[in-house]
Amino acid sequence: MTDFQQQAILLAAQQQPVSWLQDFRARAANDWLAQTWPTRKTEHWKYTPLQGLQKTLLPAFGQSAELDEAINSHLIPLDAIRLVFINGVFSAKNSTQAECVVRFSEANNEQQSLIEKYLGKIVQGERHLFATLNNAWLDDGVLLHVPRAQRLEKPVYLIHVATGEEVATNQRLLIVLEENAQAEVVEHYIATSDASSGFVNALTEIQLADGANLHHYRLNMEAEHAQHIGAVHVDLQRNARLRGFALALGAKLMRIDYQMNHRGPGAELDLQGVYLPRNQQLVDYHTNTCHWVPHCTSNEVFRGIVSDSAQAIFNGRIYIHKDAQKTLAELSNKNLLTSNKAEVNTKPELEIYADDVKCAHGATISQLNENARYYLRSRGLSRAEADVMLSFGFINELLEQIAQPAVHDYLQPRLARLFGRELSLELAND
Repeated sequence: MTDFQQQAILLAAQQQPVSWLQDFRARAANDWLAQTWPTRKTEHWKYTPLQGLQKTLLPAFGQSAELDEAINSHLIPLDAIRLVFINGVFSAKNSTQAECVVRFSEANNEQQSLIEKYLGKIVQGERHLFATLNNAWLDDGVLLHVPRAQRLEKPVYLIHVATGEEVATNQRLLIVLEENAQAEVVEHYIATSDASSGFVNALTEIQLADGANLHHYRLNMEAEHAQHIGAVHVDLQRNARLRGFALALGAKLMRIDYQMNHRGPGAELDLQGVYLPRNQQLVDYHTNTCHWVPHCTSNEVFRGIVSDSAQAIFNGRIYIHKDAQKTLAELSNKNLLTSNKAEVNTKPELEIYADDVKCAHGATISQLNENARYYLRSRGLSRAEADVMLSFGFINELLEQIAQPAVHDYLQPRLARLFGRELSLELAND
């Protein structure tokens, strides 16, 4: 047991959760203290050092705060059901209400039963250490429940704002879509100050019943010194479909786990991701897609651009159970290094126990194409301008496939300016 594990439980004692979550928290706290802290010899944490986090003295949880009007420029102009959390604390003033969305602390008896039925049921804690911590810290959460055959007319937009305060944040989202229900969810993590350096533990659980359809976006656009460990756990039943998009701009420590289970025949998964660490940031994506039944489809495409002295890790695993015949599964990870000091560790995995499947996986790590750079320079562009154009084009192919126009129109110019900022710095150095 480490000092960090002990501090985390002491911090949990400061919370005042709703009474019906007490037993759930207590079991998780015992599991958390009993688990072994990951080291470089732990396969799932081999390239992601946790020594810095282990030495972190956990601050208090966040307190209620006010949002400055300037924050609006950081938000997606999306006509949506909006929920705002400031340093982990719900801000009713900046949020809107809807029958389909309720906080755990305000759930009625029927909603409480639904939460207890699905909460923490997708993964086993021994492989997801920080999911266990999220359970132990669970004092409130958000339930999105869409009844059978209903479709939400507006997206649900969850905004998590970190100010300059150094605080611990625990976020929990439970999405339950019943048979043939449809919804769209955007999770957006932002910071109002580059000095934000708190610790965020954010877990999203998604239960998709037969024929349910969900578009899910997870955008991590936090500060340079933030520490964020998050996860998305998904169960897909018969003919359910999940289309997801993930973005990480990088932080001092950023680890995101995707655990996706095909539980019913005909389930479909389409997950795309972009990560852009720079300076001395670290981004780690681990995806684990399990096909337990036949006739399911999964497609994963992740692309990363790693600059300066940053580090990126990608581990994508596809598991095909012996009963999962007629499976179609593909995984692609491509990385672009724009600095001699940048580092990528990528590990695509394919584990197949069925004999009638079609699967493919692959990964590449490369630098900018010299022929393409020469072509652009021959057309009058400087070397720096050519590099920016080629780099942005590397990820723009995925940005163009974003289905929600407001998210697409928000991200594309911001990421273009991000590359443009690197160009201005390079020109200044020249």
